[in-house]
Amino acid sequence: MRAPVRGGGRASGGIIGYPLDRLYEEVAFIAYHFHWSYEEIMNMEHRERQRWVEEISKINRQLSGEKQKSVLELR
Repeated sequence: MRAPVRGGGRASGGIIGYPLDRLYEEVAFIAYHFHWSYEEIMNMEHRERQRWVEEISKINRQLSGEKQKSVLELR
C-alpha cells in the first residue's frame, strides 16, 4: 500500500528524485527527433524513455560517422 502524499493524493510511483532538468532534456531530445507529443513521451516508463534516447543517439552517431556520446552520457 502506498503512503499518502501531502495534499491528500497518493504517490504515482516511478523514480523518486529524478532530476527535473534531466527529464526535460530527455523529453526535448525525443520530441525534437521523433516529433512525438509531450503526452506521448511523458506516458512512457522511465526506462523506455531512456531507451529511446539511446536509440536516437545511435542513429545520430551512425549518420555523422562520429563517436558521439548520448545525452545520457553528457553528465
